Amino acid sequence: MAERIRLSKLMSERGLCSRREADAFIERGLVRVDGERIGELGTRVDPGCKIELDPSARRQQQTRVTLLLHKPVGYVSGQPEPGHAPAVTLIRADTQWREGGGPPFSPAMLKGLAPAGRLDIDSTGLLVLTQDGRVARQLIGEDSRIDKEYLVRVRGQLSEHGLRLLNHGLELDGRKLRPAQVTWQNTDQLKFILREGRKRQIRRMCELVGLKVVGLKRVRIGRVRLGDLPLGLWRALQPGEEF
Repeated sequence: MAERIRLSKLMSERGLCSRREADAFIERGLVRVDGERIGELGTRVDPGCKIELDPSARRQQQTRVTLLLHKPVGYVSGQPEPGHAPAVTLIRADTQWREGGGPPFSPAMLKGLAPAGRLDIDSTGLLVLTQDGRVARQLIGEDSRIDKEYLVRVRGQLSEHGLRLLNHGLELDGRKLRPAQVTWQNTDQLKFILREGRKRQIRRMCELVGLKVVGLKRVRIGRVRLGDLPLGLWRALQPGEEF
């Protein structure tokens, strides 16, 4: 017999919601397991059980927004740092990209809005902020398979061996990196495609092969591209637009 698992963990693994959201739904009695309403936190269930969300919980999820921001240099992705504002402060009515469509800015968009992944303070490009735990888990969960594309301007000389190491063969903090896709875009710019996001990973990778990063821009996350979104502006993820 399969070992029973916490309901909130199973709901997260199935992509129904985040574990925090699952706990909130369970507390409110909005989750049924094999037809039985569950209201006790920490309940363990069979891994093969049928889980149903109450229609009111699904409606609540549908109102949660996911926003795309073209983050400028100088803004931190998450917690504020001395002298530097968090990127979420750029989510305002006057910074919404009008050509991006989607609902107009509302203060309700800021409630529970958090970055799904980091982008260094000295990097620019596509940053996702979301109220939806399902999106956050898809992008930054341990089993995420979403790749991210970066354009990286560098200084220094890179040998063919160094390029092979960037693609596969480096380690950071004593752990081997997953295989990457690294190719030259032009004489001073590399394209990186990664499926992980360790702290300052690209800059540290480049240092290991004798390169200095002088500019880094994220241009794609999964199937969602930065496109024409102007620097410092944001837009909502559109219906049907998926990572």
